[in-house]
Amino acid sequence: MNARGAGRTVDLAAITRAASREAGGVPAGLLGGYLPAVLDAASSGRRLSAAELAEYARSGEQAAEGGVALRGLVDLYLSATWRLWRELPGDTGSPAELRAAGLAVLRAADDAVAAAAGGFERGYLSVTRREEAERREFFEDLLSGRGGVADLLDRGERLGLRLAGPHQVMLAGSDGRRGTWSPAGTHIDAVVAEAAAPYSSLVLSRRGRLVVIVGSAGGEEADMVARALARALGGRAGPAEAGEPGPPGPPTWRIAVGRSYPGPSGVVRSYDEAADAFDVAQRLGLADPVVSAADLLIYQVLLRDRAAITDLVQTLLTPLARARGGPGPLLATLAAYYARGGVAAAAARDLHLSVRTVTYRLARVKELTGRDPARPADALALQVAVIGARMLDWPAIRLDRE
Repeated sequence: MNARGAGRTVDLAAITRAASREAGGVPAGLLGGYLPAVLDAASSGRRLSAAELAEYARSGEQAAEGGVALRGLVDLYLSATWRLWRELPGDTGSPAELRAAGLAVLRAADDAVAAAAGGFERGYLSVTRREEAERREFFEDLLSGRGGVADLLDRGERLGLRLAGPHQVMLAGSDGRRGTWSPAGTHIDAVVAEAAAPYSSLVLSRRGRLVVIVGSAGGEEADMVARALARALGGRAGPAEAGEPGPPGPPTWRIAVGRSYPGPSGVVRSYDEAADAFDVAQRLGLADPVVSAADLLIYQVLLRDRAAITDLVQTLLTPLARARGGPGPLLATLAAYYARGGVAAAAARDLHLSVRTVTYRLARVKELTGRDPARPADALALQVAVIGARMLDWPAIRLDRE
């Protein structure tokens, strides 16, 4: 394509090809009719028309949809502009005419680049929304078990997730009691991708929790990602108020890690384990912000037979309700006592009580239940019952069989 500028033939096709190469191979077609319009503006002094600007805006949208970077698109237009200006004759016309032509070219370039950038932003937003919708649809299909294995494998591959191999799932979320948890501003995707490299990963939110799927080879990948998430999300919470005595409280957020399994069904299994581990850790009020499903299996076993654990709690612990002040203080004492291996003095320090108060409460438990907290056979039953009470949130929630 050739055009005439001030009586001289200008090879617009050659300029277009050169500009495309200089911009890193950005498709030359994205210029559209830009160069002839600039030539006309240089000779007439006119502004680019609305129709021409709309054309460049469509080029911007096409660039975004085609994966062209905005920098490359701008480089294409500006490279074409200065190359065109270099080919125009500078020895004709008065200085005022040359100045007017230069201003017309610069103004046309400014308007065209602004229109193309605006179109790019709209196109990029549309692409981002479409990709996010595809990610979320795939995510829901995967975790809900919808869709065939081959379809899930293919869609996962397009998202960079190679589901044929083993994967682990982790959940991160607020404990719902202290503060408001939010990963905003922590660049979670980048944090996870860097920690999981070279294995694939996918991050999305579901039901108010962050869900992370990580490719697994030896099982250490999820641990590295969990540590990276912990650093990104910050440290655990301390006491509720400054200066409040007592041990640190539960974290304002928690990460639960499922075990590693292969294939799409393995992702679902790992997700279910992580969800169960998260809920168990919340019920027990564990102080560690990162928990593993493998370490909490015993508690999940207890929950699977809810009728049995409810019966145990009701049989052993409901007599504690007859104590002055209710069962709460006695339950807390038992929990601290067993957490310290049956050492009353250590439990007293944790509870900020005197040893005499702790031993009195333990004696009161024996009196009300008929079980001696210090006797090994009774201690096992009482400890499991205390754990069951925390998992059932008793006495705050009435037992089914009460």
